[in-house]
Amino acid sequence: MKKVLIILVVLVVLIAGYYWATYNRLVNANEAVTNQWAQVETQYQRRFDLIPNLVESVKGMMAQEQKVFGDLADARTRYSGAATADEKAVAATEVEGALSRLLVVMENYPDLKSSENVTTLMAQLEGTENRISVERKRYNDQVQNFNVVIKRFPTNIVAGQLGYSQKSYFEAADEAATAPKVDLQN
Repeated sequence: MKKVLIILVVLVVLIAGYYWATYNRLVNANEAVTNQWAQVETQYQRRFDLIPNLVESVKGMMAQEQKVFGDLADARTRYSGAATADEKAVAATEVEGALSRLLVVMENYPDLKSSENVTTLMAQLEGTENRISVERKRYNDQVQNFNVVIKRFPTNIVAGQLGYSQKSYFEAADEAATAPKVDLQN
């Protein structure tokens, strides 16, 4: 009787220990994803801080391109209003589309490219775009690690009980595969 009780206590301790360790591993993996998304957002914020300066610099030199400026402002507003990482990713892709249209427009205005202010802002924006790309990759790596952890047996049982579910990868929008077209005649 005493041996059975000892065996039961040992089993309960082992199961509780496993559950505890699994819970902590899930919390760590989830926080890694959250932290990495914050890094992506930090770079988005840097981009959003640079865009108004670039737009204002360009605006003075080409007042007829108001639609591009409006699209950029609208996309930034949608990003600010987005609540989830998925909504923010979609809004960020809209910003990228509007920004790429602005860059195409700028290519058609040689005076803009020679402006020191515009050149400096473009260099900063290019660096920010590279940082965003790196942080997105790191985010997707963390999402992959998290998703693998919660799919593995027996962790998947504990993850399901605790309400953990798969995270979404950051994926480029379908429109990103198509180069923007700018019609300067309208």
